[in-house]
Amino acid sequence: MTSRVLMVLVTLVGCIQAVDKYWDYIVVGAGPGGLQMGYFLQKAGRNYVLLERNSVVASFFQKYPRHDKLISINKRHTGKKNTEFNLRHDWNSLLSDDKSLLFRHYSKLFFPQRVQLLDYMADYQKKLGINVQFHTEVSNIRKETNATTNKTVFLMDDQNGNTLKCKVLIVASGLSKLVEPNFEGREFTENYSNVSINPDDYEGKSVFIFGRGNSAFELAASIYGSTNFIHMVGRSRVRLSWATHYVGDLRAVNVALLDTYQLKSLDAVLEDTADKKAMKLVKVGDRFKFEVLLNENFEDYDNFPLRELYDKVIVCFGFQFDNSIFNSSLNIKKSERAEDKFPLIGYDYQLRDVEDLYIAGGASHGPDYRKSAGGFIHGFRYTARALHRMLEWKYEGVPWPSISILSTDLLATIIKRINEGSGFYQMFGMLGDVMAIRSSGAEIEYLEEVPVNLLDRLSEITGHSYDEVIVLILQYGANYSGPDKDVFRTDRAIGQPEYAYTSNFLHPVFFHYKQLPTAEQMRLKKKNETLPRPDHLHHILEDFLTLWDAPKNHHLPLRRFLETVLDRDLRTFYASDCFQMAMLHQMVPLYCQQHYLSGRGIIRAEPLFQQS
Repeated sequence: MTSRVLMVLVTLVGCIQAVDKYWDYIVVGAGPGGLQMGYFLQKAGRNYVLLERNSVVASFFQKYPRHDKLISINKRHTGKKNTEFNLRHDWNSLLSDDKSLLFRHYSKLFFPQRVQLLDYMADYQKKLGINVQFHTEVSNIRKETNATTNKTVFLMDDQNGNTLKCKVLIVASGLSKLVEPNFEGREFTENYSNVSINPDDYEGKSVFIFGRGNSAFELAASIYGSTNFIHMVGRSRVRLSWATHYVGDLRAVNVALLDTYQLKSLDAVLEDTADKKAMKLVKVGDRFKFEVLLNENFEDYDNFPLRELYDKVIVCFGFQFDNSIFNSSLNIKKSERAEDKFPLIGYDYQLRDVEDLYIAGGASHGPDYRKSAGGFIHGFRYTARALHRMLEWKYEGVPWPSISILSTDLLATIIKRINEGSGFYQMFGMLGDVMAIRSSGAEIEYLEEVPVNLLDRLSEITGHSYDEVIVLILQYGANYSGPDKDVFRTDRAIGQPEYAYTSNFLHPVFFHYKQLPTAEQMRLKKKNETLPRPDHLHHILEDFLTLWDAPKNHHLPLRRFLETVLDRDLRTFYASDCFQMAMLHQMVPLYCQQHYLSGRGIIRAEPLFQQS
């Protein structure tokens, strides 16, 4: 009997054959970026699937960061109840309509533990019903054109021999591949991924760390109390995030080693290249030593900074995009500007030279690398939304969401946006609001959080055709950010609206174009320019509270700018004032025309008016 059962099972297994499966949209990876894309695809009712090679979502955080503590802030209290405003200071939540899926419900820690983020991501996927196919590892991604229909599809193979197909491919696999060292003797090094994180293992040891980022300093901060000393080498000077205003640079929570370096406590940092042509690592007994590979034109020198013997040499070069899942026919390129860590993509997040293949999540950071927050949850949750909106128009014919407002309501709309909007706040300089001027300035069509570097392709990516627009972005002062900048100098802040254009801290900037910039103008803009030179430009004065609510110094200059652009009187009036002017004059102000005479007038509250 048992033998018969075994024969039947063997027969059934032998009959199982590889199958072809098709979805309109395939998202590779179910990390935070993939889940965010999945949410938007699910909400839109699209035919999609997320393919995850592991058994859980966000599996990267099962191991990293090695010391458990995230550096994405969890600011649970802001003094405000506005959800959109609070997202400005919530760096861990993904976007959804479910208020229970805000990360503040999962941790009280300002710098949370990675396990808490894992719990959050698991709930996000389950509560929202995002379609994830686990235990599916894909490879050999390629493109095929149907000779009959002339339509192209992506094909990929899973570990079981199945062929998976889709019309649109979105890769959200993050940066999963370690950056390896490239010098002689690298076989003697340990890597951030597998090195011991127990301080006792470093007791009385001399340690050398390659790397200058947060992972290197994270490790150093956890062991420096046990070591003889730590020497750290990086290719460039230390980049402190509070000076560069880039959250991927060295964060204050990890800078302990800089303290012991500058206070002469044996630890030290050095700028040098970990290049195979510069030096090599050799083993001396149970320890290690660096030797310089000198050119014959150089004389030997006996004060070589790294002449000490080291017990451990650790590499912390970070992570990069893994393009091994692609067939070589796709010729996936890396972005040289982004240190070859990210795939080469455009501002529409599409792979260069590969139509219909997009990148989402942390790997989509290339276009805004060291400029904005697109490599982190609080940034790519918005770039994922922007990508989805572009996909909706390109493949489904659904235009970018917009609202139409009267020009006399524009000032109030802008004031609300600059004080609450989270997308262009986190993705400053990259996403912006676009206000299209209609009916000779009487009406405005308002689009939120558009990729401003695609302004010349606005109709193509949104489905809306415009000529004259106002673009709103947030940005820092042109010469305020950099590793060598003194961001604490006493003259760092500006207080007079007439000098608002010299504001240093993050502040709103408005660009008015009578005609949209051309592709050539976008290409030729200067390095420190976010957008090409506009017809009119307006800066709102920076504010200590990052709150632009001052009627005189914030709102009045903005109103005058809008009046210049629209060539209209944008003052507001109470219904009683409009009535009086209607009785005494042939013409009434635009606000009265659009509000009072249309039955939308505001009645003055006399007690409040008298108190004012």
